[in-house]
Amino acid sequence: MNKRSYAQRMKGKTGLRRIIRALHYSWDGFQTACKEQGFRQLLWIHGTLLLLLVLLPFGIPTKMVLLAVSFVSLIIELLNTAVEAAVDHTSTARHPLAKQAKDLGSAAQILSLVMLVVLWLMALWREYG
Repeated sequence: MNKRSYAQRMKGKTGLRRIIRALHYSWDGFQTACKEQGFRQLLWIHGTLLLLLVLLPFGIPTKMVLLAVSFVSLIIELLNTAVEAAVDHTSTARHPLAKQAKDLGSAAQILSLVMLVVLWLMALWREYG
């Protein structure tokens, strides 16, 4: 039996094998995120915005910015969920630093959503205002 830790065994992977494993872990992460109601709600919101992005006659640069800000919001939600999981794994007891970590992740997400709304309003104003 190999006595190296799981982390040590995974660090030793290189090349195509490492890439395949990384893709598998990313897929696992995405599936885990989809179990979270907040992430699923964001997927619906951003899916709707993507449909609007296809249907509305914005220029390519505007579409690129609006698509990017949607991805930023989803990425921040993934990171926020990861922080919450790590904090909960460490301890479920109330602690000021645990609350601070979770609150900061939430603040990052709300800022990304504010940015999303502002950029969409600016794009709509520019096109239709």
